[in-house]
Amino acid sequence: MRTVTADNITDTFIGYFGEETDPRVKEIMSSFAKHLHGFIKETEITHDEWRYALELLKWTGDITTDERNEFVLLSDVLGVSSLVDMIHSNPIATSSSVLGPFHISDAPPKENGADFKRHYPGEVILVEGTVRDTDGNPIAGAKVDIWQTAPNGKYSSQDEEQDIHSFHGMFTADENGRYAFTTVRPVSYTVPSDGPVGKILNATGRHPWRPSHLHYIVSAEGYRSLVTEVFPDDDPYLDQDTVFGVREDLVTTYTAKPAGSFPSEGFELSGKVDQAYSRIDFDPIIEKLD
Repeated sequence: MRTVTADNITDTFIGYFGEETDPRVKEIMSSFAKHLHGFIKETEITHDEWRYALELLKWTGDITTDERNEFVLLSDVLGVSSLVDMIHSNPIATSSSVLGPFHISDAPPKENGADFKRHYPGEVILVEGTVRDTDGNPIAGAKVDIWQTAPNGKYSSQDEEQDIHSFHGMFTADENGRYAFTTVRPVSYTVPSDGPVGKILNATGRHPWRPSHLHYIVSAEGYRSLVTEVFPDDDPYLDQDTVFGVREDLVTTYTAKPAGSFPSEGFELSGKVDQAYSRIDFDPIIEKLD
């Protein structure tokens, strides 16, 4: 079209699509253009404001590395990651939650009962559960990928003092679908705020805190993989998670256990724990693929 105006630019953009455009691509890009153009018109964005937005996106790309994905973090703090999770979650399965920017691929295999805590200070946490399908049946051989921060609130990829696989491990559920491990109690922490995401948080008067949690990816052949998190019910940031990751079914109680009650076998720490500890029971439910 020779004469493009503010009134017809959206339709003109859509009209430029080629005849061979994939229908889903056309649907997504058409909707994206309608909302983006509508946003520009509604707010009457200035040249300087739009230029600043583009600079933030450029900075997001510049700061992204294999260890820190600022685009994922941006998606998280804008609520986009959680919204995608929520609209695709099956209500009869465990809720999905954000992957976050610090997952490490190819986590080392761990035997059931393995220990993440090692030499780190803090309360021992015993975590145990059964992977089940939506009918309640245990799933033997399910893979359970677990990761968390160290007690200093940093993931291994953020901390030069940690090995890259520190507090990361891949468990295989036994014939009864059971997995189990011990670790140190997770802590609340702040997402990185020294980049463009921090600029957005500061500009909108938001804090960068996340409630403490354990990350999970649960998978099994013939089932939809689940990316989720587990939160303690006493964390002060439970109702103000800066990446909107908390769901009611992901909140659990850290049950206090007295000294002398730690299992006598089945755990790497059996026979080594003589103080009080806490226990988490979490049974992930995953759905079969169609």
